[in-house]
Amino acid sequence: MPQITTSDFTFRGESRGEAEPARAGRFRTAHGEVLTPAFMPVGTQGTVKGITPVQLGDIAPQVVLGNTYHLGLRPGDALIARLGGLHRFMGWDGPILTDSGGFQVFSLADLRKMNEEGVTFQSHIDGSPQFLSPERSMEIQRNLGSDIVMALDECPPGQLERPKLEISMARTTRWLGRSRAVPLQPHQGLFAINQGGTHLDLRRRHLAEALELDAKTPFQGFAVGGLSVGEPKVEMNAVLAEFVKELPQDRPRYLMGVGTPEDLLFGIEHGVDLFDCVLPSREARHGRILTGRGRLNLKNARHREADLPLDPDCGCYTCRTFSRAYLHHLLRCGELLGFTLNTIHNLSYTVGLTRAARQALLENRFPAFAQTTRAGWMTEEP
Repeated sequence: MPQITTSDFTFRGESRGEAEPARAGRFRTAHGEVLTPAFMPVGTQGTVKGITPVQLGDIAPQVVLGNTYHLGLRPGDALIARLGGLHRFMGWDGPILTDSGGFQVFSLADLRKMNEEGVTFQSHIDGSPQFLSPERSMEIQRNLGSDIVMALDECPPGQLERPKLEISMARTTRWLGRSRAVPLQPHQGLFAINQGGTHLDLRRRHLAEALELDAKTPFQGFAVGGLSVGEPKVEMNAVLAEFVKELPQDRPRYLMGVGTPEDLLFGIEHGVDLFDCVLPSREARHGRILTGRGRLNLKNARHREADLPLDPDCGCYTCRTFSRAYLHHLLRCGELLGFTLNTIHNLSYTVGLTRAARQALLENRFPAFAQTTRAGWMTEEP
């Protein structure tokens, strides 16, 4: 991917018309232009699990994620900085987004204590005490040298009582101001994270608080966090349908941790630009395959002699080269190659879905594309 020496996170819309609020657009980072909508594979520990950077390059995602919590613990952000930053360390020259560590605050609840200053937690590696504050999160991400930096937030569980949620949300606002005050590398852009659960009024209140800070020093993007964390899907979708369009029009909009094909399509319909999720690669390791004709369970015995690709409509390396019978065999034997080939396909399908949605938006045929795509998923297991 060609290098770009300057960053400009201003969102430039390219689609108009019947698909509104769905939108296609672009923004620029120091490591490449990002064409949206886009799905971003998760590379938690400096690698997208199961595949090489060359294989990832063939899939051609717009952005790859790294994890502040994990990389800060091991091998350590200072070491990565000494070795030239995360791009060089992991052999990836495209844009990188690093999360703030806020989701680990949620997922490692049994190992942490939180107060106004930050989060004290036990390392999941050796049990040693660690501390993550907004300032430390920014320091780690500055050392990693990612293009998109996420402000530290508190990610509450989906069913948290409203009074506790309001306390959590207020803390995230205060942490946002502290994150904003920490200088980053010149090429880095800071995204604010919106919280508020499934309460639309709290989402709006939290956005208003972020916009007060934005008026003084603009954020480079806005993210919606705290969804797909245990709340009913119907409630999540109801919030997204009303709220996403209220985020600033001129900055990228990022829906965090949401990545089923159904969720991607719904998010795009309502104006989301960026998505990330571990689901495609995690499902691949368990033999659960995403296709344009619905989900396929590769463990099923009926695939033992199936001399056809995972998805006849997919042009990825796995589908061009191997039969379901071979992939079923690898899965049953626990061969690592099976995990790799399944991951190549699932990520190719997911990245390809957002790429196809973008093309449909540019050609002003997105509603028909969405309808046809959903109809394909309604079939029995392919």
